[in-house]
Amino acid sequence: MLSQQRASLAETRRACPPARVRVCVRLRPSSQGDPCIRGLNSRSLEIINWRNKNETMQYQFDTFYGDEATQHDIYTGSVQPVLCHLLEGQNASVLAYGPTGAGKTHTMLGSPQQPGMIPRALRDVLQMTREASCSPGSEQWDYSVSMSYLEIYQEKVLDLLEPSQQDLLIREDQDRNILIPGLTERELGSFGDFERHFLPASCNRTVASTRLNDRSSRSHTVLLVRVAQAQRAPPHHRRVAKLCLIDLAGSEDNRRTGNRGLRLKESGAINASLHVLSKVVDALNQGLPRVPYRDSKLTRLLQDSLGGSAHSVIIANVAPEQRFYFDTLRTLNFAAKSKQVVNRPFTQEMLPPPGARKRPAEDPVASSEGTSPEAKRPHEEESPEAEPLSSLLPLGQMDPGLVHRLLALEQLEKQQGGTGRRLPLLNTPRRERVALLRQLEETRSELQKLKEKQKELEATSLLEKACQPKPLQHSKAPIRPWKQAVVLPLQQVQTLQREKAMAKSNKSVLVVQKQSQSGSGAENEVPAWELMLRPDLVAQSRANLVAVLNEGSAKELRALHRIGDKKARLIMAWRQIHGPFTQVEDLKQVEGMTAK
Repeated sequence: MLSQQRASLAETRRACPPARVRVCVRLRPSSQGDPCIRGLNSRSLEIINWRNKNETMQYQFDTFYGDEATQHDIYTGSVQPVLCHLLEGQNASVLAYGPTGAGKTHTMLGSPQQPGMIPRALRDVLQMTREASCSPGSEQWDYSVSMSYLEIYQEKVLDLLEPSQQDLLIREDQDRNILIPGLTERELGSFGDFERHFLPASCNRTVASTRLNDRSSRSHTVLLVRVAQAQRAPPHHRRVAKLCLIDLAGSEDNRRTGNRGLRLKESGAINASLHVLSKVVDALNQGLPRVPYRDSKLTRLLQDSLGGSAHSVIIANVAPEQRFYFDTLRTLNFAAKSKQVVNRPFTQEMLPPPGARKRPAEDPVASSEGTSPEAKRPHEEESPEAEPLSSLLPLGQMDPGLVHRLLALEQLEKQQGGTGRRLPLLNTPRRERVALLRQLEETRSELQKLKEKQKELEATSLLEKACQPKPLQHSKAPIRPWKQAVVLPLQQVQTLQREKAMAKSNKSVLVVQKQSQSGSGAENEVPAWELMLRPDLVAQSRANLVAVLNEGSAKELRALHRIGDKKARLIMAWRQIHGPFTQVEDLKQVEGMTAK
């Protein structure tokens, strides 16, 4: 059944023309000093060449928005055109990228006077689904919209609608769709429902103050909007589209931000995830066989947006000041590489299971003439040569009432065998009767497979017995018993092996120790002994382990048990910030380490 469903999904997946990732650049208004970047037209800009300030470097993108552009201009020019694909069952994605303080959060969220891309997109999506569900036409659909909101903080996926410290897992289904089990999802009936859920969740995002920004984002946020549509008329197709609205945390130069302690750890995680994002874009442009999506939680979630099945738009935010020159240059280089990425959208239509489809009503005229609808479907008839189900079941071990009903069912099947029409089976409706017969057929086939497997096991067992060598008849040698290991008391072991211990270096790891005895009958007690590790070797081993944790390289740390590349980097970062480890138990203080 599962393979049939997969085949049906593959047949109803309609490929669309390849879509290149659209990239637009937004220039933040200058606060002080002469700008190092300026726009040439609606698509081109130039920036000073840092090698020679008398020269400039030019870049060309899909759209360039100067410092006078409004939120409405950016939304109508770059974001709104991709929303129409949601009604066709295709994914869409909008991503804000740039250094810290460049205006990414303002672009995505905005203010009450100038709403950002997120509230504008949700208002239009709800309006489009409302109008599409009410529009007359041959293909009428029912729409439903829901939302989920999460943040990626220090490589942890956290739910913002129902905040907790649980790190959610990222999974991939059989159709290569990215899923997050356990993520809260809220149904949206109107824009008021969106505001009621989104505004409190936005306050749960992790922000902090730095030298460059009073409210600097310390995490990446992703708003997932799910648009589901179901066809009202047969064949009742279903479509599901996903809209991702991503507000990335900005890359940071710790020399300018002055990050220390926790802020330094947060910026390290942000810069590492953005570095993996750049590696993903490079791998897609070079056509490498492996794209490192799994190297970061951020790129794992963006697998559909970059090189996947979404219509993607990247809004690169840049600052014009001279002090942000290299951050601006890196952002422009990333944007130039991203516009070469090609996605392959498709429309996937799913059919409901055959049992869930509505069946047409029975024709009363045909019933009055003595021809039942069942007689017109020969493929649903039971084969007369089929083996009775009672012959495959252990009737002696079953409940008598169940056995009686099973025999009555088989008797009814025998009665209708030669009549050419089906009799009412236990007076059940036709849909339930067909489901019951299908279940009986599946049970019969499974039991038949078990019987064949049992026969194979019996034949294998007989073959093994035949191949075993038989003992000779004239051999009268007695069977030698197995030697039994005897555990001696600690004093006797020391007495017997004292000479050997003086000649060799003591390399024994285990010693024998007497257990404490309890009981009233002393004469019936049997001495009990147990093996235990030598305390001096255990202490020496723990000291060696602490030395490796404090002085070992990444390769030596990965050689330890249950320590991979990620945990090795965490251990090295922790000892740089907090100093050396004093004992092995200090590992529990490292992020991501457990007592196990």
